[in-house]
Amino acid sequence: MTMQKTPLLMSHIVKRGAVVSPEEEIVTLTANGTHRQTYKTTWDRANRLAGALRAHGIEVGDRVASFMWNNWRHLELYQAVPSMGAVLHTLNIRLSPTDLEYIINHAGDRVIIIDEDLLPALDPLLDKVPCVELLVICSHGEDGKTSFANSVDYEEFIADQPAAYPWPVIDENAPMGLCYTSGTTGKPKGVMYTNRSTYLHSMAQAMTDAMGLTALDSICGIVPLFHALGWGIPFTASMLGSKQVLPHKYMDPASLIRLMVDEEVTISAGVPTIWQGVKGILEANPDEYDLSKLTRLTCGGSAPPLSMMRWYADNYDIEMIQGWGMTETNPLGTVSRRVAKRAHLKLSDDEQFENIAKAGLTIPSLEIEIFDDEFNPLPHDGESVGEVLIRGPWICSEYYNDPQPDKFHDGWLITGDVGQMDSEEYLIITDRSKDLIKSGGEWISSVDLENHIVSLDGVTQAAVVAQPHPRWDERPVAMVILVEGSNITQERILDHCGEVFAKWQLPDEVIFVQEIPLTSTGKIDKKAIRADLSEQNYQLPDLRQQG
Repeated sequence: MTMQKTPLLMSHIVKRGAVVSPEEEIVTLTANGTHRQTYKTTWDRANRLAGALRAHGIEVGDRVASFMWNNWRHLELYQAVPSMGAVLHTLNIRLSPTDLEYIINHAGDRVIIIDEDLLPALDPLLDKVPCVELLVICSHGEDGKTSFANSVDYEEFIADQPAAYPWPVIDENAPMGLCYTSGTTGKPKGVMYTNRSTYLHSMAQAMTDAMGLTALDSICGIVPLFHALGWGIPFTASMLGSKQVLPHKYMDPASLIRLMVDEEVTISAGVPTIWQGVKGILEANPDEYDLSKLTRLTCGGSAPPLSMMRWYADNYDIEMIQGWGMTETNPLGTVSRRVAKRAHLKLSDDEQFENIAKAGLTIPSLEIEIFDDEFNPLPHDGESVGEVLIRGPWICSEYYNDPQPDKFHDGWLITGDVGQMDSEEYLIITDRSKDLIKSGGEWISSVDLENHIVSLDGVTQAAVVAQPHPRWDERPVAMVILVEGSNITQERILDHCGEVFAKWQLPDEVIFVQEIPLTSTGKIDKKAIRADLSEQNYQLPDLRQQG
């Protein structure tokens, strides 16, 4: 062996921006304008945070959770916690209290760092999570209160620590981040990222043929930092020294547009719901905003409408980049761009847009295959349809403390998506497990909803299916069979679900029926349910009102 065996550690790359571009800015939108600090200041504060956590007793492998918006302090956690060898567990602020309680206990979070305006969502749970020793509160002038016995202000917590921390040399396969994803059944499942996996993902994401991030970019990370570690964007941007623009909790389209204009954002990342909202503002005010610096919008979570991608290109010369992946893939698996090969230069505009309507080309270092029910690979002919499996250095091999071998096969992750591979090696997602509903970039488990509805006395059977929505992509609708003579109402069922599920997870409508179609094996035939609703020209309640 002639090459050095330097471990691939996050501490080696996240500090780079502070070294090569110390005066570049980290900008966060606030109630009174913007908070601005340099990369050098951010890295110094990350060092202080690491020192404070170590003084508390946090060691390599311990879990430190965040319950935060996209802001400068959250970025400090991104830099400090993985670099010191601990594990950053990003808690999804949109989850139900039941799921949050389970996730915190399952992860064994010792410290939670929280934005003060989010305290009301977490504070009632803190007596149910005995693993939590310390609550660190990030003040934004909102006078947040907690009943937790051991809490401290973030600035006080880091104040007395030096701006230099002895970053440890650890195994590159040591864990550095933890995110939970909801499956079709049961409790949320944890995906533990390693230093090596995230290091390689950060490098791949910067590739020209991927997201193409550079040090010249001003990037607005709209995707929540609790979604698959912010799609890895904070790590890649910190590595490059790109200007980072963070919206905090101000996620309305008008605020986002103004932020992108003021900070000369060149690339941004979010789910289709965000870009539909921005499009609406721009259409209503066509001459108000100068977006001439904005060149790319990265879109993930679900497939963006082709019409929206064309609108941004035609009206603002903005390229929409579609990415496919999931929490289990860290998350980038494929990227679709209008021109991805030299041969595409000869294509017409219509043909190029057909390319970005596909899920995309596999990111280098990963493998994606389509398999039949017996796990035989299918031809890449654009016609053969099968289960999408993926493997590679930043792909999950098991769930944290919950292996679930049925989700994996011979070194492959079984994604739950159904698709094709065409002759150009483009992945085309044709379907997915319909037990999952994706609303506004968030997963809703239809099976969990069904099981909870059926637990209500007077209900004999329930089925929950997705219905398309122009803003939220999909919304859940429940079909329910009642016990004869029962007088249960829609309101009663929704109130029952609201005891466990977040408001945004509740069905938009409960439809009472006499029977629910079943497959030959006795399972609920959701395909038939969706077909029936389509034949009836079913519309969700809020869409009916618009009509």
